[in-house]
Amino acid sequence: MKIRSIRSYVLRVPLGDKLFYSSQAAFPERNSYLVRVETDSGLVGWGEGGQYGPPEPVAACVDHVFAPKLLGRDPTEPVRIWEELYNVSRDFGQKGTYVEAMSALDIALWDIAGQAVGQPVWKMLGGRFRDSVAAYATGCYYPQDFSRLPELLRALEEEASGYTEAGFEFLKVKIGLLSLKDDIERLRTIRAAVGPAIGMLVDANHAYNAASAIRMGRMMETLDVRFFEEPVVPEDKDAYRRVRAENPIPVAGGECEFTRYGFADLITRGCVDIAQPDLAVCGGFTALKQIVAFSSTYGVQVIPHVWGSGIAVAAALQAIATLPPTPHTANPVPLQNEPVIEFDRKHNPLRDDLLEQRFVLENGRVSIPDGPGLGVTVDEAALQRFTVKT
Repeated sequence: MKIRSIRSYVLRVPLGDKLFYSSQAAFPERNSYLVRVETDSGLVGWGEGGQYGPPEPVAACVDHVFAPKLLGRDPTEPVRIWEELYNVSRDFGQKGTYVEAMSALDIALWDIAGQAVGQPVWKMLGGRFRDSVAAYATGCYYPQDFSRLPELLRALEEEASGYTEAGFEFLKVKIGLLSLKDDIERLRTIRAAVGPAIGMLVDANHAYNAASAIRMGRMMETLDVRFFEEPVVPEDKDAYRRVRAENPIPVAGGECEFTRYGFADLITRGCVDIAQPDLAVCGGFTALKQIVAFSSTYGVQVIPHVWGSGIAVAAALQAIATLPPTPHTANPVPLQNEPVIEFDRKHNPLRDDLLEQRFVLENGRVSIPDGPGLGVTVDEAALQRFTVKT
């Protein structure tokens, strides 16, 4: 079996009045980069690369640099191909767009490898520890008019209560766009709305310097916050280490990190309690397996970051199925030593409408697909509807 064709898709959906903010910027659209790899036997694999940035650079990297090197190759050798592509681009692409392009291709090749033998990716990676995974709702972003605090707090009460009614046991809240005083008021409002049983997580999207992050962590301690994601900018490892040492909340990070080399630096320098590689960013399944092995050596838990389309969610589910409880116990507890999956709840047709299958929350959990490869099928009509014509 050989690779016959590789095709890039740039997907975009404007959000209109559903626009929302993190600490860094507004999100006026949902976008994704997908790659379709077809073999001479008719098997088709799908992968996703990138995260928040424009998809076009990833597409260009695949189309003009990597795809010509893969045509005619055996797609069932993703580990070998990963190493070869990294060696081709390491002098100029150790992080960023080139690794995101490799991520998309690696996911697609594992999809094909699983289909070729009729097995899901989790089986190809060595087996699963669970057939479903506890999900946390990512929500409570900032609306377009985020300056009116009283109205903002009333809306947060309703939104947060909706997540508990939907069956979530964990909720991740965005912080960092407002002052510490206003954001702690938002968190207090959410805690009052959901009650004491819901695990609260926060994500600053690297909004703070070390001093502000430490102060915020101390202010959050009474609210039983389970982790503090991206408190400082990803480049400042000394700030990460200081925040981890001086604030009482476990520190999570890594969605902006790449390959085993980047995570080795993040972990050996004592920056995080929880590593958050994104499959569409860090290098795909091949890189994730290496990151998990390294993290476990240092006692760092791995909880993958998830964003993008339904392909990214399917890949994350396949990967999370294979993560062992860290550390092992006879009764693994979600988030304590059992991985959980990010389940973003803001409007995203690329996640909810692109696939023939839908990811459904049942009793606070999402099932791991059992079908061959990623276990999902792209809806071709939806794909054409979302694809930007170039």
